[in-house]
Amino acid sequence: MHNAAEKMGSVMTEDQIYARLKAILMESFEIEESRITLQANLFQDLDLDSIDGVDLAIKLQEMTGKRIKPEEFKSVRTVNDVVVTVQRLLAT
Repeated sequence: MHNAAEKMGSVMTEDQIYARLKAILMESFEIEESRITLQANLFQDLDLDSIDGVDLAIKLQEMTGKRIKPEEFKSVRTVNDVVVTVQRLLAT
């Protein structure tokens, strides 16, 4: 599943987070890889809805081993916002 280093909160690079996020979006939400860019809006460009947003937050919690507060995730709009949020979580 996840390796022990991730569970211990080791810092992943932006590229590693982006790659993992792309895999989650492709596997869980059946989004074509070509549509997933850092600038892509989760809701407008990738057609996620609010339920998908909750599912994504849960998957990110599993990936990071850290709880994501709803207020932290409310401002997330783009793929890059997700990457930045995950980096912030891993740094704490």
